Amino acid sequence: MWALVAVAAVLFAVPGPAVAKDLIVHAGRLIDGTGAPPRADVSIEIRDDRILRIVPGFITRDGAEVIDLSRRTVLPGLIDMHVHMLMGHFGGDQVRELVSNGVYDRLLRAVPQARATLLAGYTSVRDVGSIDAPMAVALKRAIAEGRIEGPRMWVSGPSLGPTAGPSDLSTGLDPDLAHQHWPGLLIDGADAARHRVRLLKRQGADLIKIYVSGGVLSVGDNPKATIMTDDEIRAVVETAHTLGMRVAAHAHGKDAIERASRLGVDSIEHGSYGDEATYALLRKNGTVLVPTLLVVHRLTETARKTPEVFGPTMAEKMLEVGPLMARNLGAAYRAGVRIAAGSDIFGFDGDGQNGVELGLMVDAGVPPMAVIQAATGNAADLLGAAADVGRVAPGRYADLIAVDGDPLVDIRVVERVGFVMKGGVIVKRQLD
Repeated sequence: MWALVAVAAVLFAVPGPAVAKDLIVHAGRLIDGTGAPPRADVSIEIRDDRILRIVPGFITRDGAEVIDLSRRTVLPGLIDMHVHMLMGHFGGDQVRELVSNGVYDRLLRAVPQARATLLAGYTSVRDVGSIDAPMAVALKRAIAEGRIEGPRMWVSGPSLGPTAGPSDLSTGLDPDLAHQHWPGLLIDGADAARHRVRLLKRQGADLIKIYVSGGVLSVGDNPKATIMTDDEIRAVVETAHTLGMRVAAHAHGKDAIERASRLGVDSIEHGSYGDEATYALLRKNGTVLVPTLLVVHRLTETARKTPEVFGPTMAEKMLEVGPLMARNLGAAYRAGVRIAAGSDIFGFDGDGQNGVELGLMVDAGVPPMAVIQAATGNAADLLGAAADVGRVAPGRYADLIAVDGDPLVDIRVVERVGFVMKGGVIVKRQLD
């Protein structure tokens, strides 16, 4: 009898409290994501997955593992605010890509891309457009549960927009080839807009992405044209905000940008054709601009070299939008518009090159410190996750990266991240 009691006591005993894991990171230079000047020679104390405190000097403590980054620059884990982990690529036959790859192919191909993104120093991403919401949520969940490696994800699921706009992937195709998931992308009218937002919330989406203007990579539309009505935009914004979801608006044209900002979207994606009045409005309304230079840079190069790989009018649109977007980003920054960094990198061509976006932003006239803030603190604010990510500060996740050199002198050192920590776990350590 006593033997059975003893066995039961072992089997059903309540486990004691877990022993905390303590780390101390010695940072030779710390850029903390707040926009404050760098700090030299500091110690970042970590317990489990969170930052406890930051203190001057290099300290040690009994029971704490020391990570020596005393000859490196330490930054918060970077955040890419515009990715498409589950979408196709822009360097080949897009029609074939659409009709020959299902959602399961896309999910499996996104797994190595998620890992490459993390190893590039991006510990968080905002995925703004995938074919299927449950697949995007499944990828996010698998990463969060530690079943695969990747960044923290905030996902929109499918982008919403009207029939024949960029979200209508069947435009120009034989109707018999349309995928079963594609009709779910379309909203025509305010009631349809409200319904789609609610469905995406039910499926686990964190935010909503809408197409307010035509696109560059889409068939038969004009990026300068506004394609959603005020009633549709308003219905999306009001419904999403009521449900605690933020709204990202794809908007190239001046009218589309300004209309979306007035109606309360949280961010403008691309923003190619803005002008001085546009930027004054964005600043007044607190609308964040996510410029996406990397994808346009790549598309423009491809359009110049091999325009035949794109559909009709696409190459022409790319060659116009590319230089304009870069030039106008500098103007938007000088006008005081709040900027968050997003590469618009596509899932199968990205291979961890997200950081190239930051160098292109500096080339466009944004100072390095402002670019770093756009990829850290500003991005976290736009996510609504400032209490968790984007800054090296007490209480935040211990998401840290380290680079050789000074990114305030040469921003492109962030393209060669040698150390990555996510939630107190080292996922990359390639230091000389």
